Amino acid sequence: MTIKLENIGIAVRDLEETISFFSDLGLTVLGRDEVSGEWADTAVGLDGNHAKIAVLQTPDGQGQIELFEYIHPEAIETEPTLPNEIGMHRVAFSVDDIDDSLAIAARHGYHPLRGVANYQDVYKLTYLRGPSGILVMLAQDLTKS
Repeated sequence: MTIKLENIGIAVRDLEETISFFSDLGLTVLGRDEVSGEWADTAVGLDGNHAKIAVLQTPDGQGQIELFEYIHPEAIETEPTLPNEIGMHRVAFSVDDIDDSLAIAARHGYHPLRGVANYQDVYKLTYLRGPSGILVMLAQDLTKS
């Protein structure tokens, strides 16, 4: 049996804001659509499922995220996920320059939860809370600098 990770799906409050944030970090929009109908109800398990979606890809072509903004049923606000909670956790990105990436995030109003850590002079990394409360990890490999 062959298995391949296709993408990570994230429901967002504001699709355009989220696309802007991830695009500024270097991801590219592969496509956009609006989905609804019986097939979408069946696949997702929600009656009347109707959402705007966008698929973004990392510059290396290996990673994709699919963002959806629900039109119907209405999106449900939840408390932001904490780093130690069970369930979907975070999206992690390797970056060439963590300071540049954090400057981009700051322009969107997002900042590290508690600063930037240095892991054994191998990685500089941090978590930040991005659009719709998404936990985003940024990590710079110091052995490649």
